[in-house]
Amino acid sequence: MTDSRLPRRRIVAGLGLGAATLTAMGATAAASAEAPARWQPTFEPADSWLERPSRHRMVFDATSPGGAGEALVFADNFFVANQSDYKIGAAELSVVIILRHMATPFAYNDAVWAKYGAVLSEIMKFPDPETRKAPAVNLYNAKGRDKLANRGITLEALIAQGTQFAVCGMATAGLSGAIAKKLKLDKDAVHKEILANLIGNAHLAAAGIVAVGRAQEHGYALAYVG
Repeated sequence: MTDSRLPRRRIVAGLGLGAATLTAMGATAAASAEAPARWQPTFEPADSWLERPSRHRMVFDATSPGGAGEALVFADNFFVANQSDYKIGAAELSVVIILRHMATPFAYNDAVWAKYGAVLSEIMKFPDPETRKAPAVNLYNAKGRDKLANRGITLEALIAQGTQFAVCGMATAGLSGAIAKKLKLDKDAVHKEILANLIGNAHLAAAGIVAVGRAQEHGYALAYVG
């Protein structure tokens, strides 16, 4: 005689599994509905300069005189390697160098260095390695100085390839005040003068550390140089 209870057990077991599955699916759906949306940064209008068509984006963060020079070398390497190995030209790359803390003065042109180089050199502890005197020009924009940290790669050469620079606004304000105090000048006048004499493709950031975060929010891969 056939046990008619076996099919019933299978049916009941199957119903139990289906109910459990439905319950689990319902719980998952409920959890998904309650989960907060993935956080996304809010793009600020002041940071719109970071947005430009490009296949790849890279930002180099420099905080010291030596770091500023090395950032120029690494940025140049980025351009050269993309061109030689990937056939990707500079026009398809977005490169930003952040000059903050003691790297900030390299965002100032020769007019600032000619007038305030002695004070800047003292603050930065950065004499001209060749003369051991205070620089009267922006050494990272001087040709034929391949023994410096930038190995002869100039600011102008990178600007010509589209490199942009974020300049620390807080450091600039502080340096303006230090210059004014040392030379007994009006701080606001010095600050205004420096801002009028930034290098090409320079963008004043509220603070360099803010630029570090904003660049990453805009999709730039970060390399801290030092």
